[in-house]
Amino acid sequence: MEEYLLYGSGGHAKVVLECLRSENKSTIGLFDDDTSIFFFKNIKVFGKYDAKRHKDVKVIVTIGNNKIRKSIAEKILHPFGISIHRSALVSSEATIGKGTMVLHRAIIQADARIGNHAIINTNAIVEHDCVIEDFVHVAPGAVVCGNVHIGEGTLVGANAVIAPNIKIGKWCLISAGSSVLEDVQDNSLVK
Repeated sequence: MEEYLLYGSGGHAKVVLECLRSENKSTIGLFDDDTSIFFFKNIKVFGKYDAKRHKDVKVIVTIGNNKIRKSIAEKILHPFGISIHRSALVSSEATIGKGTMVLHRAIIQADARIGNHAIINTNAIVEHDCVIEDFVHVAPGAVVCGNVHIGEGTLVGANAVIAPNIKIGKWCLISAGSSVLEDVQDNSLVK
């Protein structure tokens, strides 16, 4: 059974633990900056990150906040793993970057490219030929139609819909339930 380490012991970690279990992978421990936490879901919390602890075991940064996930991932010296829940449908022609999490019942279609440390959340859909850059979070129920490009760190809110052929810049916030029908510049808020 392949072993993993997680970094972060919040709500997102609970979901990733279930994903790993669905793949018959085990979690041998967690790192967390909160040194008052000793166990999480009956799994040992080691405290702050230690590059020497289980140095060959893959890590997934289980922090939902894109900026925090990026700042932590940049400090990790361990190899990064990938978690894809067994109920997710991922095309054999899609590519998934290191540290990325594809959660329950998500769909990723042909020739989609998902970057590093992204989250494709529960029931999210990423259609054909999309490019989802590093540290993007496509929230539960969001639909990203074909040939969309989403820049680094952007959050696509729950149940948002991105029309085909749209380009969304870096570090944007697409509000829950939004319909995006035109390109979005970097650092924009779409309501």
